[in-house]
Amino acid sequence: MSDAALLTLTQWLSPAFPLGSFAYSHGLEQAIAAGNVGDAATLRTWLEDVIAHGAGRSDAILLAHALRPGADIPALAAFARALAPSAERLHETEAQGAALIATTNALTGQTLEPLPFPVALGAAARGLDLATERIIALALQAFASNLVLVGVRFVPLGQTEGQGVLAALHPLIEQVASEAAGAELSQIGTAALGADIASMRHETMDVRIFRT
Repeated sequence: MSDAALLTLTQWLSPAFPLGSFAYSHGLEQAIAAGNVGDAATLRTWLEDVIAHGAGRSDAILLAHALRPGADIPALAAFARALAPSAERLHETEAQGAALIATTNALTGQTLEPLPFPVALGAAARGLDLATERIIALALQAFASNLVLVGVRFVPLGQTEGQGVLAALHPLIEQVASEAAGAELSQIGTAALGADIASMRHETMDVRIFRT
């Protein structure tokens, strides 16, 4: 693993990178409005379920496969789109993936086409000298960080409370990253139905701050 590769990946996943991640709540805005998430404990439980049983885990497996030499990127992209449980979640993964590809193409000289986010990240990061588990863990950390920020702003929580939630997720992030690195595509399956339903109900909220 090289420091240059690690710095590159953390740049791609940082809030400064123009992915527009701050505009997406992954249905969490609706969960907060409905009272399902209202403090640090319920935010942590919500995020644990999404990471272990929802899009966190399925995206981690898609990312692992996109990183493999000879990966069928168009097939993985089609699978990622088919896995989206709602129009909003499909928009979320496609918009962030397209933003990632546009900027990494400009920086690296690659000519990748727009892809759903986990496949886009895997395709762009193939040339980085980083272990698959490390790439997945950092991607999950960035995903969780963005949702913790949603909680900090709109539950609302204090900054220290929010960071406590994120720190408590680290063992789970490591576990999911390790498992996803060697998982088969047939092992993809989600059971975070509350988060999926929240993303659907978000579409009809009268007042929305986030795009999903």
